[in-house]
Amino acid sequence: MQVDAVLVLLCVWLAGATGKMVQQRGHKLETFKQSRSRRDTGMDGDDDHKTGSPIYKRSPDLTKSPMTKSEQLLRIDDHDFTMRPAFGGPPIPVGVDVQVESLDTISEVDMDFTMTLYLRHYWKDERLAFPSTNNQSMTFDSRLVKKIWVPDMFFVHSKRSFIHDTTTDNVMLRVYPDGNVLYSLRVTVTAMCNMDLSRFPLDTQTCSLEIESYAYTDDDLMLYWKKGNESLNTDDRISLSQFLIQKFHTTTKLAFYSSTGWYNRLYIHFTLRRHIFFFLLQTYFPATLMVMLSWVSFWIDRRAVPARVPLGITTVLTMSTIITGVNASMPRVSYIKAVDIYLWVSFVFVFLSVIEYAAVNYLSTVQERKERKLRERLPCTCGIGNPDEMMIDPQITGYGSMDVGTTGNYGMPENGGRQERILAQVALNDPQITSQVKPPRGYVNIWIDTHAIDKYSRVVFPGAYMLFNIIYWSIYS
Repeated sequence: MQVDAVLVLLCVWLAGATGKMVQQRGHKLETFKQSRSRRDTGMDGDDDHKTGSPIYKRSPDLTKSPMTKSEQLLRIDDHDFTMRPAFGGPPIPVGVDVQVESLDTISEVDMDFTMTLYLRHYWKDERLAFPSTNNQSMTFDSRLVKKIWVPDMFFVHSKRSFIHDTTTDNVMLRVYPDGNVLYSLRVTVTAMCNMDLSRFPLDTQTCSLEIESYAYTDDDLMLYWKKGNESLNTDDRISLSQFLIQKFHTTTKLAFYSSTGWYNRLYIHFTLRRHIFFFLLQTYFPATLMVMLSWVSFWIDRRAVPARVPLGITTVLTMSTIITGVNASMPRVSYIKAVDIYLWVSFVFVFLSVIEYAAVNYLSTVQERKERKLRERLPCTCGIGNPDEMMIDPQITGYGSMDVGTTGNYGMPENGGRQERILAQVALNDPQITSQVKPPRGYVNIWIDTHAIDKYSRVVFPGAYMLFNIIYWSIYS
């Protein structure tokens, strides 16, 4: 009995201790809830304060709600976007403007140019209109472009073109609540440019980039520049190594295809003027120096064959190398370019300097042969005094008052050449010798002419080349 009483007392004590612990824990939980409630109440008060502030006050807009899907808001599934807007009605106007980012390369060999630009289209599609309380637009990327109708623009006469895709496709679509659409994309295009190189490198080229709808004629789509000539904007930092960009301008024309009809076509024209300084250093100055170098042979003794012949051949080969190098970087056109005229005329001057020495050498050889035959026919001139002291009758010899020493030793051996020439004149002055030996007519004149060829060439060649340069630069500059 005592044991049972002890067990009952122990159970009562445990029950009382457990009740106190539960009561304390419940009190702490109630205290935590009250503090949590007060803190939440304080935060709501702050929110009310922020809502009342003009800085944070902003009315809600369904277009910005993350719970609204763009397809549902634009009702894309409710319309057939394979058809153009207002199908069956008047043509839809599509405005275009262009921002030229860079003009990369101009190739004369391929006759094309490469340009990077921002191409923007503007049109209205009422099927994309959506309700908005504050007229806020929605902006999308290329994923939505594939689900709606967009103009099918392409570049006429383009060789290569692509839309940039780093880091994503550079495409932007902006839709306004009233259905107006802005479609922008960043494109690099390589297009053909028909160049007239008849004045190269003193030429000015005009290239055009043409934009046109591929499928829609002017009955379905009216393509136009949105702001006229101001629709084309360029970066002031655009520059080219060989060209100076003079101006950009736009035009609009109609293009006709016999099988499909008339299409609106937009043109971007830009005029380029070539820088001449590079070609002056690489082509014109070397060619002019080679021509002037060929004139040096006119002041070299005509008996110095090893000096004059290599000089002429070197200048001819150098001119050939310059002509080949210029034509290697040019297209094979069927007409003559301005640089061809200059180089080939310079080549002719160099070639004529070689021909001039060939003529001088040939006439000198003929002169020496005639003098040798004349010396063989002359009688012995033993006992003749110093030829320098002998007076020669100018009426017989044909030398006039010219001193014998002024003609030099051209065409004669150095030792005794002058003495033999005077002895030949003395023999011609003797009637007895003249009756026995009849020298060919013009003997003295031949010798004088061969000497005068170099003398006249020193004046004629530079004068003619200077006259050519004056005419050339006055025409092409």
